[in-house]
Amino acid sequence: MTRKGLCLVLVTAVLLAMGVFPGMAEETYPDGKLRIYSTGQPQFREMYYRAFVHTIAPNVDVETVQIETMHAGVQKIAMDQLAGAYREMPDVIMLDTVGIVNLVDAGLLLEMTDYFEPIAHEFVDGAVLDATINGRIWALPDAVRPQLLFYNAAVFEKYDVDPAMMRTFDGYLEAGRLLKERSNGEVYLSYIDPGSFTWRYYGRRGLMPQANARIWDEDGNVVIGEDEGTKLALGFLDTLHSEGLLYRSAMFQPPLYEATDDGKIATFYIGAFWDEFLRANLTKTVGDWRVMNAPVFEEIGTGGAPVSTFFCVVDKGDDTYVDLFLKLWYDFQTNTESRNEWTNEMERINGPYSNPVALNVLADPFWQEPSPFYGGQSFRQAESQGLSNPSANMTVTPQDNEADSVISAEIERYVAGEQTMEQAIANMQRQLTLRIGRADIP
Repeated sequence: MTRKGLCLVLVTAVLLAMGVFPGMAEETYPDGKLRIYSTGQPQFREMYYRAFVHTIAPNVDVETVQIETMHAGVQKIAMDQLAGAYREMPDVIMLDTVGIVNLVDAGLLLEMTDYFEPIAHEFVDGAVLDATINGRIWALPDAVRPQLLFYNAAVFEKYDVDPAMMRTFDGYLEAGRLLKERSNGEVYLSYIDPGSFTWRYYGRRGLMPQANARIWDEDGNVVIGEDEGTKLALGFLDTLHSEGLLYRSAMFQPPLYEATDDGKIATFYIGAFWDEFLRANLTKTVGDWRVMNAPVFEEIGTGGAPVSTFFCVVDKGDDTYVDLFLKLWYDFQTNTESRNEWTNEMERINGPYSNPVALNVLADPFWQEPSPFYGGQSFRQAESQGLSNPSANMTVTPQDNEADSVISAEIERYVAGEQTMEQAIANMQRQLTLRIGRADIP
């Protein structure tokens, strides 16, 4: 067994030994396995899941299967259905809005309206907004995470640049220029990825919603090439890149973390999930990092758009463990003692976690505690504050997975120096029109 595997086993045992699931009694479920598809690092979540399930159904195992992307999970489920391999399908899958739209369209999800509506008042506002299609709820909220700005306070202090100026994108740009000038080009404002992550994190989840940008109009016509919001969003990215303010490096790879730890990258404008990767991969700059709300375009005025993830129950003709999963999901979201204990373990081993979406858990003082990694600032509290004044997320259609691949390819050519941003936007319009034509607006 690997060192990490042993650690996971031990943490699961600790959670069971601590008795963090009070009042749970064994129930009768047939022997078997509750299978959950998830992106990220689901082995850490599996610790909680197994401890809970083994308390009430000791004859049921929990298997969390890591999928590379949510789209890959959707494709796998669709292929299994076409092959009639229902036993191979998961019971549950973590998805974003695009994936939910696709599986609802394919008739592969169980509706959650009747289950969630009676308990909706227990959760943050808008918890299932992005999982609601034509007034019906198709998934259960797992996390609602804001776009944030992470910054190395020590770098800003060294070069006498005030982080407060980054409240707006104009100020963010100026901060980058000052850091570049005063460090003789040694410090970059942020990064740029040569692959698909530039569109994913700077585009769809970041600058585009904050600029009120559109891919489609209300009738599903392609408008990205003429859209003023797109020009504002991608034009700003072009300014950062063309002025040499972005360090070129692949995301989630050691060179990016090494450059960050060496003080070469001053900020990350990205989703709150980035916290787990900073904590897990940085050693030299622990205590130097701080968090603030995402900058705003002054002409728009709204902050970062939240990114929601959901758990969807797959309709595979077998509801054996649906009730068990619902109990598991509800406990993970609303059991303050259990959630806090698990989060403490995640912090101790640098595992990933997000703020809960249940109001009773968020109200606990635990979720305002300071973090040594952030120099005594409470990251949990900052994440909650980052949900204020949000921008609306972009309209999602069943065609968006294909659209993302088209748009990302043009952005990748831009980053590689093969075309200008103006040419990239024009090519997006042309390629989307040729390949998709019109989108189905839900």
